Amino acid sequence: MSLLSKIKPNGPSGFGYGTTAEHVTQGFNLSQKTILITGCNSGIGLESLRVLAMRGAHIIACARTEEKAAQAAKSVGAELLCTPVACELSEPDSIRAAIEKIRGLGCTLDVLMLNAGIMALPQCETHYGIELQFLTNHVGHFLLTQGLLDMLADDGRVVAVSSEAHRNTVRGGINLDNLDGSRGYNGWQFYGQSKLANILFARELANRLQGTNKAAFSLHPGVIKTNLYRHTNPVLRTSLLAIDALGFKSIPEGAATQCYLATFPGLNAASGQYFSHCNRKKPSRYGLDDQLARSLWEKTEEIVANLS
Repeated sequence: MSLLSKIKPNGPSGFGYGTTAEHVTQGFNLSQKTILITGCNSGIGLESLRVLAMRGAHIIACARTEEKAAQAAKSVGAELLCTPVACELSEPDSIRAAIEKIRGLGCTLDVLMLNAGIMALPQCETHYGIELQFLTNHVGHFLLTQGLLDMLADDGRVVAVSSEAHRNTVRGGINLDNLDGSRGYNGWQFYGQSKLANILFARELANRLQGTNKAAFSLHPGVIKTNLYRHTNPVLRTSLLAIDALGFKSIPEGAATQCYLATFPGLNAASGQYFSHCNRKKPSRYGLDDQLARSLWEKTEEIVANLS
């Protein structure tokens, strides 16, 4: 537990900075629930898998390969409650194959936990003409969600893992005319752009779900020492590790907010909201921009239609 976890008070929800995923789900029986988790094989995705399976949920465990997903489930003793699925979020064919496999299960999905992501690539990398962070963190999850949305339970939830890094983004929030980075690239700003896209996706999806009891949320999990930092330069990694005792959340603490949003009763009325440390938080002004959210949605639909 970090020093901040010890001294920060809990928020209105009764939970806060030091809350863990086990704590926020304590006493829950999720044996009738099916929860999909992307990026299930490490970090807060693996911890979410462990805790939600411990509470009895059937987990559709998505990782880059089925083998990695199966190994993740086995590593936390949850293999009997998990269906491993290969889903490489930068590869449309992999996503479509995952959708087909999941639809073939014939189950209702109670939660889509969009957890996987990559961060701060030092050099601009493109795939299918799209910068890789935006493609993986946003477009891939958009395509997956669109393919499974009609399987969502009547009170189902879509939980998109964003980041406070969304506040450090490109000019205008999202530059829809530079999604390949050819007109300038900064790894951290493009990461921020992709995380802002997660917030706007959840916000627009919530708007489109109005009139139902389904909900969509976005969240900041906290600053957590996971392999998400593997692409950052060595000097930055050293600096971050130096403040570990003060600033980093533990992985169990980092998984708390997404597990809270996935399971806690009575939250669907807050659909479209952004959360941090298991409490609502106001995102940047771009994160509140409904017109930008609609424009992003329409642009993403166009991108997805052209992916082959």
